[in-house]
Amino acid sequence: MKLQITSPETQLIKKERMGYELGRFEGEVDEELICPICSCVLEDPLQSPQCEHAFCAACIHEWLTRQPTCPVDRSAITPNQLKSVPRILRNLLSRLTISCDNKAFGCTALVKLDVLASHLQDCEFNPKKPVVCEKGCGFVVPKDEIKDHNCVRELRTMMSQLQQKLTELQTESMEQKIQLREQKREIQGLNDALRAVRIMNPRVREIQTTMENEDLTRWVNSLQPARVTRWGGMISTPDAVLQAVIKRALVESGSPSHVVAELMENAHERRWPTGLSTLETRQLNRRQYENYVTKRIPGKQAVVVMYCENQHMPEDLIIEPGLVMIFAHGVE
Repeated sequence: MKLQITSPETQLIKKERMGYELGRFEGEVDEELICPICSCVLEDPLQSPQCEHAFCAACIHEWLTRQPTCPVDRSAITPNQLKSVPRILRNLLSRLTISCDNKAFGCTALVKLDVLASHLQDCEFNPKKPVVCEKGCGFVVPKDEIKDHNCVRELRTMMSQLQQKLTELQTESMEQKIQLREQKREIQGLNDALRAVRIMNPRVREIQTTMENEDLTRWVNSLQPARVTRWGGMISTPDAVLQAVIKRALVESGSPSHVVAELMENAHERRWPTGLSTLETRQLNRRQYENYVTKRIPGKQAVVVMYCENQHMPEDLIIEPGLVMIFAHGVE
């Protein structure tokens, strides 16, 4: 006869019934398929490494939180040493015939243990089966709660939760705005201090200019060369929304902060050099466009024409620190 464990620990575990109750099975159940801890049929079985005694996974894990020994022969084990039971034992368990968990609610089905889980998902007698409320709210609620379901109450609860979430997000947004304003003030203060130092010390001004030029060169070199196939698709008067999109792309590409604003000012024909400032002059100079060295603004139908790379161009076709040209199409 298989040994059954009797101790305060097993009595506590048995109250929770972690395995399958014997009374649910059709026919005799082999003793080797009984958990020594809960005295029920093994559920998700694991075995100890040396003695190979098998237990329900939940039972043995609960047991080992109290004492690190095998419940049967007291050999030392830890949770990490537990291993899966042999396939033959799993096969014996899968062939057992068991009644549905919902027998008390009217289900008379008898199924093989290995398909019990899939049966429970579709069982019409499952009191917790999710059903859609047909009263108008469309909420999904457990079947046994549908009779007490109140659409108005649930909608009010949902609206209250959404309102609370919205309030939290608004508060968080306000805090971030405050932090951003503080950071802008700090940056402005640093810029003011830096300008004061530059005025007092020309050498500092030279060093800063050199560093800014080096940053600009690194960024320009990081951009991919572009080829404009349709210069006629140029947008000479981009609106504020389009300019904001291009500006964000410049910032994300790593453009030095001290040139982003200048480049975006030079994205509109009102700031372009005389050779580009009107449609007529652009038509006259169109043949020279192919001589521009252009770099692609990542992910956009737009290019930068940087002064440092285009000093070979006529003065009326280039401007410092460079131009932003936006196109409807034709940038490769």
